Amino acid sequence: MRGSSLATRLFLSATAWVVVILVITGVVLSSVYRDATERAFDRRLNLYLRTLVAEVATPDEPPDRQFQSLGEPLFDLPLSGWYWQIVRTDTEKAETRASRSLWDKKLPKLEEHGAELTAAGIRLGYVDGPEGQGLRMVERPVDLGADGKFLVSVAGDASEIFDETRSFDYYLGGTFAALGIVLLLTTIFQVRFGLAPLKRISESIADVRSGRAERLEGEFPVEIAPLARETNALIDANREIVERARTHVGNLAHAIKTPLSVIVNEASAHAADPFASKVLEQADVMRDQVAHHLERARIAARLTIIGTVTEVAPAIEALRRTMEKIHRDRGIAIELKADPQAKFRGERQDLEEMAGNLVDNACKWAASQVFIEVLVEPPALPGVGPRLRIIVDDDGRGLSAAERAQVSRRGQRLDESKPGSGLGLSIVVDLAGLYGGNLSLGNAPTGGLRAELVLPGV
Repeated sequence: MRGSSLATRLFLSATAWVVVILVITGVVLSSVYRDATERAFDRRLNLYLRTLVAEVATPDEPPDRQFQSLGEPLFDLPLSGWYWQIVRTDTEKAETRASRSLWDKKLPKLEEHGAELTAAGIRLGYVDGPEGQGLRMVERPVDLGADGKFLVSVAGDASEIFDETRSFDYYLGGTFAALGIVLLLTTIFQVRFGLAPLKRISESIADVRSGRAERLEGEFPVEIAPLARETNALIDANREIVERARTHVGNLAHAIKTPLSVIVNEASAHAADPFASKVLEQADVMRDQVAHHLERARIAARLTIIGTVTEVAPAIEALRRTMEKIHRDRGIAIELKADPQAKFRGERQDLEEMAGNLVDNACKWAASQVFIEVLVEPPALPGVGPRLRIIVDDDGRGLSAAERAQVSRRGQRLDESKPGSGLGLSIVVDLAGLYGGNLSLGNAPTGGLRAELVLPGV
């Protein structure tokens, strides 16, 4: 039994109880039926016994007419399994009369087998008869006073009882097996039906996380309705926390940028002074550091928002048109091939910032052409979402392995003649890392640089 599966627990526990109840019920019914069959058989034996006792009690009856009224042909068939026997016990030599079926054999005495007299004055039990037959036997001692004492016995083939009981057990077992299967199928249906709301609430949470919904919607059973309410309250609280964090980050940015601007302005007024030059240099470093870490804080705050999803193809198409306008004077052609189903698990402005840095960098170094491709890769492992792959190729001069490692570091530039701060690729690396993705640089088929951005998809 897997402890993590409620369905398995419910099914196995229900199965165990069904098996136990059916087994106990089957044993009880089989026992009751055996007792009923045995009692019916005993009534038949007692009927023959009373007839024999009546014959014994009328000794004046002619011998040729005595014991002819039992009406059972099996008593005349040798070793048929049905026998009667009358033994006179008050003489030195026991006088025995018996049915023809007994042949030259004798029936055992139940008294010798430990059977006790019942309130009706008879003994009942099972004995082994001639040829090892199993017999159900009834005997009764009869005291006729001066006419003598007799022991009257009647025995019948016990296989009738055993065969009847066995046949009933077979039918009962088949019926209970079919009933057990039906009950197990019913249990499976009940477990699935009973746990369906839990599956629905799980799917609703997945929809919220993937951005297909903002809250858990719909009616839930009273047992799990509090769970849905608390989950919605948690989502609302999460959004409020993120909004407050954004506000604080914005306030901090403004609070720091203003003193920095004052310092830069004051130092710029004394640019010839070596001390002022050093202040300007360090102020630029501080500005880059503040911008970098405030951007990380802003992105980290946005990442805590549940359910943000961005359509990739429209965002990249808008970016392509913008970059073509910016680099129109150099005649850079940008070709785009995007999967229309591609979705990014994050905010659009972050996607635009990462892809924009890559495309802008490619346009700066391309000779005439930039190629953008957007792919969606299926999940590699169960429980892991799809991956979004954005590939940007240019036909520029490309970079060596050492140069690729250098430009990935924050603020490192290979050519100071190109505009920019040198933070573009490092910002992409940081943003991709915050989303659980990565950026890799390689050689493009067109001969230039290939930038491959991997991000979480939907």
